[in-house]
Amino acid sequence: MLLVRWKKELSWKVQISGSKNAALPMLWAALLLNWKVKLKSMPKIWDVQTFLDILEWIWVKYSWEGTTLSFDSSNINNDNLNFEKIKKIRSSIFLLSPLLHFFGNIKIPFPGWCSIGKRPIDAHLNWLEAIWYNYTFENDEIILDWVLKNWDKILNAWFWVSSTENLIVANVLRNWVTTIKSAAIEPHVMNLISFLRKAWADIKIRYNHEIIVTWVDKLSSDFEFEVVTDYIESWTYMIIWALASKEYLDIVDARIDDLYVFIEKLKEAWVKVEDLWNDTLRVYRAEKLKAIQVQTNLFPWFPTDLQSPFAILQSQAEWVSKIHEVLFEWRLNFLVELEKMRANVAVMNPHEALIFWPNKLKWGVTVTSWDLRAWAAMVIAWLIAEWETKITNVEYIYRWYEDFVNKLKAIWADLEEVDD
Repeated sequence: MLLVRWKKELSWKVQISGSKNAALPMLWAALLLNWKVKLKSMPKIWDVQTFLDILEWIWVKYSWEGTTLSFDSSNINNDNLNFEKIKKIRSSIFLLSPLLHFFGNIKIPFPGWCSIGKRPIDAHLNWLEAIWYNYTFENDEIILDWVLKNWDKILNAWFWVSSTENLIVANVLRNWVTTIKSAAIEPHVMNLISFLRKAWADIKIRYNHEIIVTWVDKLSSDFEFEVVTDYIESWTYMIIWALASKEYLDIVDARIDDLYVFIEKLKEAWVKVEDLWNDTLRVYRAEKLKAIQVQTNLFPWFPTDLQSPFAILQSQAEWVSKIHEVLFEWRLNFLVELEKMRANVAVMNPHEALIFWPNKLKWGVTVTSWDLRAWAAMVIAWLIAEWETKITNVEYIYRWYEDFVNKLKAIWADLEEVDD
């Protein structure tokens, strides 16, 4: 558990870490280089370490120097996959494309599931089948092999981030031209494309959400590349600053270019935000907040990953705020935990909720977390609640936010890990 004590006035600044959503696809794409690469600003979080543990079992070597990861896949094999670790994280589905490229066939267990709603892997398997992979199921395992056909393909990613990334990686070394329509354009997708381009991949992006991947014979290696900082982490700290800072707090490496919609929503709610210099944002404490409506959507619109932290800000606003969660059907469940802290909320259906009046969050209660972002939301709620609060499922925070607890302690938040 994590014990959080009321602390209204945080101060100083925070450094944003590398993005998990950029780091994981970059790791599996790096396998295609079949040699050495250095990845800078790699976040030291549980999901990254679990993925590295999986790779270590198949003879991929790595070492850390600060937040720089040296990565060597020149001796990769698929004889010793760790099925138990693969089952832990959903992103292990992305092992399929690089391992199939090198070995032609593979058998893995179903990857880990997700708590925020239906996120099946059949779409990934169907897209692999569309480029002539065969797959079958055997108990709880997936068996795939490949029949070589050198034909151009047009595929639709339906704006899904993981599908866009998987299709790029699966086709970058295939002897054809692949056109991905309705491609996602999130910053971490663009970061993956930049990484592959530095390795000499031929990838073109069109204004109409279309990505064209043209075959190259081999990718370059033995270079350095920097993982983009996490704009979702920036948004999380912006909410903390607005609710719990002494006057203002600065966010370094904030990814301001990716924050436009969120900044506009903060300003609509009467939060003052300034663009300083060198990608640094200054966010001022909001003494009075206006109730607004938020609807999640695909990038560059309001992200689903921020609706739960933003709900805490809405709980402090005058009048009635509304959340419309378009993408996932169970992401509003965390509001049940907010009710335990005496917030006045109404979940109208799996996709819509209302939050009433300014809520003075209080009472020393124990709450749980429903997913990664809800965990961050509850931490924000505790920082402004007039009592001590405990949260279970502390492992969620280590899966996404690098050094989150110590970063908050550095700006004078009062937190500590406890056993019960």
